[in-house]
Amino acid sequence: MDTEIKKSISAAGMDAQYDEKAKCLLGNKIILAHILVKTVEEFRGMEPEDVAPYIEGEPFIGTVPVEPGQTNGITEKSGQRVVGMNTESSEIKEGLVRFDIIFYVRMKDGISQIIVNLEAQKDTPAGYHLPNRAVFYVSRMVSSQKERDFVKMDYDSIKPVFSIWLCMDMEENSMDYMHLTNDRVLGHSQWEGGLGLLNIVLIGISKELPEHSGEYGLHRLLGAMLSTELSTEEKLGIMETEYNIPVNDKMREDVSAMCNLSQGIREKGRAEGRAEGRAEREERIIINMYTNHFTLEQIAVATGMDIEGIRAVIVKKEPELV
Repeated sequence: MDTEIKKSISAAGMDAQYDEKAKCLLGNKIILAHILVKTVEEFRGMEPEDVAPYIEGEPFIGTVPVEPGQTNGITEKSGQRVVGMNTESSEIKEGLVRFDIIFYVRMKDGISQIIVNLEAQKDTPAGYHLPNRAVFYVSRMVSSQKERDFVKMDYDSIKPVFSIWLCMDMEENSMDYMHLTNDRVLGHSQWEGGLGLLNIVLIGISKELPEHSGEYGLHRLLGAMLSTELSTEEKLGIMETEYNIPVNDKMREDVSAMCNLSQGIREKGRAEGRAEGRAEREERIIINMYTNHFTLEQIAVATGMDIEGIRAVIVKKEPELV
């Protein structure tokens, strides 16, 4: 296998493992409760430990497909319809896009529910505008409820959905709430329902940890947990002492694995940078000797490279030499 391909696979593997551990850490109910307190009006002002019990069952982490027709799987069991959030469908040509974390939350009235999706991004995507993707996700979360959370035309049973996006390495700590509004153009008709169904929250997290204050408390917690610079003990210390989060063995294991993986990713990046630097220096030496009329054999003796490799460098640089 080509060396560059091996490097890419290795780097991608570490990135994927890091993402998986990050999602597992974020999927802890107490962490999700800290997020809900700051993003869902129903729970504002509550203590996270009081909100955690409202999260129903175990959050689905990286298992529920986003694609149409694959989110609302239905099975039959014991004569009753059992509806799940996931199917085992797969596509041949393209890997499934899956929600990072998705879960149901029971509201304080004990009856109504919301569906919450949490997505973690290392940085702002370059190929599209993030709010557009978030709109697609909340749309799927609504449409997938048909035959799972409501049947036929019982549209008043649609559950409100929240898609919350954590974006790392932003220039500043920020939070934006996007939702439906009603701009009345003519008349005074009062239309009931609907406006609270679609909710998008974009949380920007800067590289620098903010102070632990009411305004930026959530940003400090998330920034510390997902940091690639802090050590395991520093992260756990912030979680335990500043946020009173009880750290169990699984959380400690995930944080430790994230730190080890981020260290490996940094070291690989530095090593690849050094290798690229050496390659560039070698290319400059070859081109310098070539333009000074050294033969390929003389260049090979001087650099220790084979003639085919030298010829490939010259061909690549040929346009610059004209």
